[in-house]
Amino acid sequence: MHTPESTPTGPPSLQDAVREAFEAGAALSRAADAFRPRTGQTDMAMAVARTIESGGVLVVEAGTGVGKTFSYLVPALLSGERVLLSTATKTLQDQLYGRDLPRLVKALGLPVRTALLKGRGSYLCVHRMEMARQDASLPDRSALRTLAKVESWAQVTRSGDLSELPGLDERSPIIPLVTSTRENCLGSQCPRFRACHVANARREALAADVVVINHHLFFADLAVRESGMAELLPSVRVAIFDEAHQLNETGVQFLGAHLATGQLIDFARDLLGAGLQLARGLVDWQGVASAVERAARDLRLVVGRTPTGARLRWTGAAPEQADEHDWQSALDGVARACEEAMEALETVSEIAPDFVRLSERAHSLAQRADRFAQPGPSGVVRWVDVGLQLRLLESPLDIAEAVRTRLLGQSPAGDPASESTQNDAADDEARSIRAEAAASRAWIFTSATLGDDARLSWFTEPCGLQGAEVLRVGSPFDYARQAALFVPRDMPRPGDPLHSTRVAAVAAQAAGALGGRTLVLTTTLRALRTIGDALQTRFGIEGGLDILVQGQGPKRSLIERFREGATQGRPGCVLVASASFWEGVDVPGDELQAVVIDKLPFPPPGDPLVEARSKRLESSGRSAFSDYHLPEAAVALKQGAGRLIRRETDTGILVVCDPRLATMGYGRRLLAALPPMRRLDSMDAFEAALATLAAATRASTTDPASA
Repeated sequence: MHTPESTPTGPPSLQDAVREAFEAGAALSRAADAFRPRTGQTDMAMAVARTIESGGVLVVEAGTGVGKTFSYLVPALLSGERVLLSTATKTLQDQLYGRDLPRLVKALGLPVRTALLKGRGSYLCVHRMEMARQDASLPDRSALRTLAKVESWAQVTRSGDLSELPGLDERSPIIPLVTSTRENCLGSQCPRFRACHVANARREALAADVVVINHHLFFADLAVRESGMAELLPSVRVAIFDEAHQLNETGVQFLGAHLATGQLIDFARDLLGAGLQLARGLVDWQGVASAVERAARDLRLVVGRTPTGARLRWTGAAPEQADEHDWQSALDGVARACEEAMEALETVSEIAPDFVRLSERAHSLAQRADRFAQPGPSGVVRWVDVGLQLRLLESPLDIAEAVRTRLLGQSPAGDPASESTQNDAADDEARSIRAEAAASRAWIFTSATLGDDARLSWFTEPCGLQGAEVLRVGSPFDYARQAALFVPRDMPRPGDPLHSTRVAAVAAQAAGALGGRTLVLTTTLRALRTIGDALQTRFGIEGGLDILVQGQGPKRSLIERFREGATQGRPGCVLVASASFWEGVDVPGDELQAVVIDKLPFPPPGDPLVEARSKRLESSGRSAFSDYHLPEAAVALKQGAGRLIRRETDTGILVVCDPRLATMGYGRRLLAALPPMRRLDSMDAFEAALATLAAATRASTTDPASA
C-alpha cells in the first residue's frame, strides 16, 4: 500500500520496455553476440513503439547497418499485438521466419506463435502432382526424374514449401505442374483438400500471433478481396512492410488486369489433361484445346518479329507495331475459343469439380480478352510485354488510391463520404467501419532507400502516404574511411557504342588488381551481354578468374559462388548482373571490394509506364525530370551502391562509369543521395586505392590476426 506522498506506478509502457531491451547487456545481447547499443537503431525502435501505441503511419528510411530488423521486431513482439510482417522476397521471408524471429522470441522470453505464409505457387499441390503423372506433355526424362523426386518428398514434407526440397531448380518446368494458381485451384471441392498445404498454411497463419508474408501475396489478395488479406488483415493491429521501396512497383502489377498467351496455353494443357483422364470420349478434347492454343499463337503472331524483352505502347485500339484489324480479330478469336471451351465443359460439369473450375477459368479468360478489346479506362496505362509469351497489361500509375481507400480506410479522392447519396448508405457504413479500424492500426513502412528528400516523396507520394510521420536514420558506417567513389572523367558518354567496352576495361582493371571480388551492375541487358562477353574473353585467355554472368545460372547459385570467392583452390569471381541484382545482394567481407556501375540508372524513356507517369506530372505543371526521373535514378543508384559496404569492417571502391555524375548540374543531387564516400579524382588515385585494398586483403589472408 503506497503512502500519500508516493506516486502510483502502473505497468511499464511499450516504449519503456523497448528502451530497456536495447540497453547494453539486456535481452538483445542474448539474441546477437555482436549486439551493442546504437543510437540510430534505438531511435527507430522507439518511433515504431510510439506508432504501435498510438496508431497511425510511420515511414522510416534506415541506412545500411542500422539494424532495422531488430528495430521493428522488438517493439512488435513486446507489444503483444497481432502482427503482420511483409517483405519483398521469399528469401527474405525465410530469413525473417527461420532466423531473426526465433532468435528474438527466445531472447525476449515471449510465448509467441509465428507462421510463414507464401503464395500458392510456393506450395506443393498434391492433386495437381497426381494429375501431372498422367500428363503426356511432360518435357523430357529429366522432368520425369524431377517429378519422381517431388513425389518422394511429398511423402515426408509437413509444410509442402517447395523451397525446402533440396536441389529443385526454381526454374524447373515441373513446378507449374505440381503447384496451383488462383485460376486452377479447386478449393474445398478438391479430392485432396484435406492434404492441401496452402489451406494448412492459411489455417496456421490465422492462429498465429506474428505472420510473415511477402508483398506479392499481399497485393495479389488485395486486388481480389477489398477486405485486405482475406480474414487475416482485419484481425491484425500492427502491419510492417520491410523493403518497402518495392511496394509501388509490386502493387501496380496486381491492381490492374493482365492476359498472357502463357495462361491460355496452360489452360489448354489442363483442359486436355483433365478431359482425357476424367471424361475421355465424351468431348473432342483435343480439338477444343487445340482451338485455344491456336488462338494464343495467332495473338502472339500479330506483333510479328518484335524483339524479346520489348514493351509496346498501347494508347489506341491496338499496340504499336500491330495492325488494328488483326489485333481485334485475334482478341475475338481468344474470346471465342474460350467460350467454346466453356460450352464443352458444361456438358461434363457434374463428373468432377475439375471441370467446374476449368469452366470458370475459361469464362475469366474470355472476359479479359473482351476487356482488352475495349478502350482502356482513364487513369490507367496499357502496354504489351513481348517474350516467349505475349503479356497484355493494364495498370494504375501507382498504388496511392488503393492504399488510401483499402488500407487506411479513407474516402476515394474526389468522392468524400459527405457527397454520398442515400443509396450509398451501406457503402458509407462499411467505409466508416474500415476507417475506424484502420485508424487504430499501426502501419510501419521501412527500407534502406526511400527517397532523396526530407519527406521521402519518391516513396510517400505514389503510395498515398503523404500524411505519414517520416523518420530518416543514417548509417553508422564510416564511409569516408571504408569506401571511395571514382567517376572516370574520360569515359565515353553512355550513348557511345564504345561505352560498354570501356566499362568492361575498368571492371577488368579492378578485378585484376583485387583477384576478382568485383560486382558489375548494368542498366540494360545489352550492356550486360557486352560487358560479360568482354570479361569472359579477356580472363578466358589470361585465366585466373571466374566470370559469372546473370542468366547463366539461377540467381541464388551465382551469388553463392560469388560469396565463396577464391576458396578451396577455386579462382576469384567477377559477377556481371542487372535488374534484381541491384538490391538484396548481401556479400559482406573481403569477397566484394569493388562495385562497378555502368551508367546512371534513369528509368527507360521508352517504357509505357514511365511515359504515362511523366505525362501525368507534366499535365499538372510539374517537371517529369526533376520530380520523377531524377528521384528514380537517385534511389536506384543508392541501392546499387549499397551492395559495397555491408559491415563495419568492409572496405571497397564504388566506380560509376558515367561522366554525367561529375559534369552535369543534376549530378550534385545524385551525389548527395550516395553515402559520403571519399572521392578519387584521377586514374592514378584509383589504381593506388586498388593496390591498398589488395595489400590489406593479402595481409589479412596471410595473418588473420591482423584483419
